[in-house]
Amino acid sequence: MVKKDDLVYPLVTKDSGDPVKVVTLPLPVIASTPDEGVTVGALTAFLVHNSKDEVTSILAPQINYNQNFGTSFSIYGMFYPSPKRSIEVNLAYSTRINDDYEFTVKDKTLLDGKLDLNIYAGHFTDGSSRFFGFQSNSTTAGQTNYANQESGFNITATYPVYKNISLELGERFRYVEIKNGAIRGLPFIKDLYTAAEVPGINGFTAHAQKIGFVYSTLDSKTMPTSGTAAEIFVENSAKVLGSDADYRHYGVEGKGFIPIDKERRYITAFRLLYNQTLGGDVPFLERSILGGENTLRGYGRNRFIDSSALLLNLEERIRVFRWEIFGVNADWELAPFIDLGSVMKSLDRVQTNSFEFNPGLGIRAVVRPNIVGRLDIGWGNEGIALYVGLGYPF
Repeated sequence: MVKKDDLVYPLVTKDSGDPVKVVTLPLPVIASTPDEGVTVGALTAFLVHNSKDEVTSILAPQINYNQNFGTSFSIYGMFYPSPKRSIEVNLAYSTRINDDYEFTVKDKTLLDGKLDLNIYAGHFTDGSSRFFGFQSNSTTAGQTNYANQESGFNITATYPVYKNISLELGERFRYVEIKNGAIRGLPFIKDLYTAAEVPGINGFTAHAQKIGFVYSTLDSKTMPTSGTAAEIFVENSAKVLGSDADYRHYGVEGKGFIPIDKERRYITAFRLLYNQTLGGDVPFLERSILGGENTLRGYGRNRFIDSSALLLNLEERIRVFRWEIFGVNADWELAPFIDLGSVMKSLDRVQTNSFEFNPGLGIRAVVRPNIVGRLDIGWGNEGIALYVGLGYPF
């Protein structure tokens, strides 16, 4: 228990009690992904509760070791100063190549609560990035490594226009530099590919504007247990506004959550999405991409790249038990899942034998009303991927 005056906003708000309940949770860090390899370390999570005994803030310093990046020091913060506003901060520095400085605000308090505003700004360097070539038949024979260094921002505003339908407007800026990576034993991307073959490998700038429509009947934006949602959008990148190339993104996504029983211990969750990128000299990291913790969970990030992508995610979220650990009430879930996806030039060129099939199992700790910790293990044709993170994959 900590005196309220000893803590500052946004760790505490007007809804905090006095004294404030702060749970200290030491945890080991063990992760293994196809790109980064094995990471081990330790963190201490400080969970700050409000007067209703809900977790409203997390502050988690940690120290990790990875043979590719050396020792990493980071501090992560997630704050919910009100039920309709969240602030996320991540600061990280590694002794070799990697760094990460990101800031996200989600606010639904403007215009009488009708405007949903999301703001992201950040800079990071990822020395584990890989490129295998375009199309779904790219193989490990074409695998290369590079350090993806990015700076930019993304602003999205959503406003209801009719019943469950909202208008979405977005502004995105992205400045990318391609540098030598951290993975020994793999060729540098520029050693195998040229800028004519892979636009963007000398770096690029993207400045894009987005317009779309969103339909939603979800009972919760962060932890849905029932309802459906769909989005259709177009995003334009133009040289006249600062981009290095003229191109357009088109996309449609639908997802749903079906409770099987009244207690909602069993929830079937699914997502179907399609992306299409059209234009000449589109930078490779601006095309349709699959792979990683939120798409094909049996592969590394950005594993498959082409002009189009088609993806199906299906998982059964099963609440096994509710358990109080270290003074924190959590729902513990198992989530067997299937990921099925492919990239292609265009949808009319899709081939059934090009799809990647990723079965897997998720383990989730759900601290209501805001926080989901997850461990997802996916099996792909190139091995096993283990992802640790926060939030549901979709």
